[in-house]
Amino acid sequence: MATKHAALHALIEPVVTAMGFELWGISYLAQGKHSRLVIYIEHENGVGVDDCADISRQVSAVLDVEDPVNEAYRLEVSSPGMARPLYTLDHFSRFRGHQVALKLRAPFNGQRKFRGLLAGVEGDEVLLQLDGEEYCFPVESIDQANIVPQFDN
Repeated sequence: MATKHAALHALIEPVVTAMGFELWGISYLAQGKHSRLVIYIEHENGVGVDDCADISRQVSAVLDVEDPVNEAYRLEVSSPGMARPLYTLDHFSRFRGHQVALKLRAPFNGQRKFRGLLAGVEGDEVLLQLDGEEYCFPVESIDQANIVPQFDN
């Protein structure tokens, strides 16, 4: 799947960048005939529905020609939103000081899910503060990570 992800990223990023947006990340959710390819885009002025539609049309044209996914799928283009997924060390670095929920590929101390304060990045490790302790997780050990939205009362 990592090779497919890299191939998709290589095809999609130039299209998104040429349209003035940042490719935040890609998720491919294989679910048989209900599979989804979700492209997250970001822009300093925000992302609107028309932006998503425009990028969807352009990316769809490229994917139709290149055909990198063998099975049927639905293409979705979205902003990362408040509970944005974090994919890269740069993402983790940008959101230092935010609450995050992450799921590891393999258990650490008997658990895979952690929720705490993102303390930053050190080398290729993500630092998470939880219950007064700091944990270091290699970025490649993280299966999924999202910002936990905070709402003021």
